[in-house]
Amino acid sequence: QVQLVESGGGLVQPGGSLTLSCAASGIIFSINPMGWYRQAPGKDRELVATYSTWRFPTTTYADSVKGRFTISIDNNKNTVYLRMNNLNPEDTAVYYCKAGSDYWGKGTLVTVSS
Repeated sequence: QVQLVESGGGLVQPGGSLTLSCAASGIIFSINPMGWYRQAPGKDRELVATYSTWRFPTTTYADSVKGRFTISIDNNKNTVYLRMNNLNPEDTAVYYCKAGSDYWGKGTLVTVSS
């Protein structure tokens, strides 16, 4: 059974940092791409970052997070990470992990507030 489990969300002050983790099981971890999405209250789910290895490792980021967020993968742990720096209130959302085109985690809430 495919399972993606996110963790690491929480409350953080503006300017702070968090690292989200997504542990994958039941799938070949080389599935492409792996990604993070987010959904803020009252808004559609949006792409945050992706990591693919079609030919060589490639990352993409939403313009709103470029330079602040970093996606990475630890193949030994079957885990994908999202390091988030310089967080602002607009980053408040439920963050979801996605594998390929079919598999989603249940999400982890990130709240940026003073």
